[in-house]
Amino acid sequence: MGENRAKRKLHNGELVTVIAGFNTPDVIDFLGPLGFDAAWLEGEHGPVTWDDVGNLSRACDLWGMSSIVRIHSKEPGLFTRYLDQGVNGIVVPHVNTREEALRVVQSAKFTPLGNRGIYGGRQAYGRSDFFQKANDETIVVVMIEEMRGIKALDEILTVDNVDVFLVAPGDLAQSMGYLGQPDHPEVRRVLDDAIRRIARAGKAPGATVNEANLQHYIDLGAKFFHTNWPSWVNSGGKRFLELTRKKP
Repeated sequence: MGENRAKRKLHNGELVTVIAGFNTPDVIDFLGPLGFDAAWLEGEHGPVTWDDVGNLSRACDLWGMSSIVRIHSKEPGLFTRYLDQGVNGIVVPHVNTREEALRVVQSAKFTPLGNRGIYGGRQAYGRSDFFQKANDETIVVVMIEEMRGIKALDEILTVDNVDVFLVAPGDLAQSMGYLGQPDHPEVRRVLDDAIRRIARAGKAPGATVNEANLQHYIDLGAKFFHTNWPSWVNSGGKRFLELTRKKP
């Protein structure tokens, strides 16, 4: 188990870039040379299965990228199984209370930080210090996605060993009554305020970004930036087709 690039950069106060989209080892190999710090493996909304995770995380290892999987439930067994398959980190959606954040840490870390099930998988091969190394290198991301979480944010921020508090606009908009309107001014106001609060607490805020709003969230103090590569294909494809449809 090597150094977790994303976690090291967060520790140093640097910005962390995380690329998301459709996940295959070949796609990760294609994106690897671009220099992103981590790959977001989608286990909540996407097709990532147990058979995929080992090879996806191996592809990340080849390029020195952290492999971070978003799980679909807070069930402790999910943490154990994904981590045993070789990923470097866990993203947990819909964390709304301090107690939920505590359980996330307990599920992701071995004693004395938590109670993750004792096993190792491929990352443990040849390492006598695996359990300590895993505690040091595993990155933990909690997602604040609902107004319940926003209201409990100050309490959630007191939980140690959470590396990133990622505020997500889509479900937040839904919980505020603005279904399908993540760019609604009121949603953006709440999201921006939450990122400021996280930064003021000395924690690392995360944000879902694109080229248009990246600098805005850097200025707010965000450190962990989740972005989707399919949007680049979409915009580039549209520009290409527009060129072909121009009249001579």
